[in-house]
Amino acid sequence: MNNAPGQASDFLDRSAQGNALMHYVQSLESETIAQLSKPDSSEVLQVMEHNVIGLLGGLPSQHFDITVTTSREHLGRLLASAMMSGYFLRSAEQRMTFEQALAKTSADTVE
Repeated sequence: MNNAPGQASDFLDRSAQGNALMHYVQSLESETIAQLSKPDSSEVLQVMEHNVIGLLGGLPSQHFDITVTTSREHLGRLLASAMMSGYFLRSAEQRMTFEQALAKTSADTVE
């Protein structure tokens, strides 16, 4: 990914034109992005780390000098895959929490 200075920002600027989602994300405050990006539980973080390691390959870095080389397109796909996994895991975590709360409420009502 050898880019001339400013080339990456030019690419992002071009891809953002006409893309409502990109404009929305760029308009968010950094605190909001940080809050949305951080998983609530260590379990979700561990699953996300495991997923990314699975995508990149699982050689232990303490025993190997690992260098990953890729194109911008493939890196973008990797990022998109990791993000989608994160959104899926976040939704699953929210659903699990909701179901546990619902089950607790149902159990309390029966008693």
